[in-house]
Amino acid sequence: MRHGFHAETPTVAEVVHRAVAVCDPDDADELIGEFLLAYEDRDEPVTALDERDRTFFETAERLEGDALPGPGVEMAAAVATYLAFRRDEVYDDDADLLRLAARAEYGNHPPPEIAAWLQDAGVST
Repeated sequence: MRHGFHAETPTVAEVVHRAVAVCDPDDADELIGEFLLAYEDRDEPVTALDERDRTFFETAERLEGDALPGPGVEMAAAVATYLAFRRDEVYDDDADLLRLAARAEYGNHPPPEIAAWLQDAGVST
C-alpha cells in the first residue's frame, strides 16, 4: 500500500522519463536526451513545479537555442506538461498519451511539423 502525498504523486523526473519514453522509445533523438538530462535529478513531486503549463516548453526552447524546438522535444514537453496535470494517466498507452497531449496543447489542429511527427509515430490526430 502506498502512503503519503509523494507516493501518490509522480516526481518531476518520473513524468519526464515517461514523456521521453513515449516520444523517443529508441533513444535516437539527441535533443530529447538532453531534455531528459535537464530533469533527471528532480525528485520533487510534479505538483510542486511553478508554472507547470510552461516549464517543460521553456526547457525545450532553451535546449534548442535560437532555433525553434524540434517536434520530438516539443512533444516530449507536451506529454510532460499533460502528465503534470493528468498524473493518473502516467502509465496509459503511449499512442493515447501522444494524442491527448497533442490535443491538450494544440487543439484539433496541431502545427504541420507536429502533425507530421505524430503521423510518423503512428498517431492519428
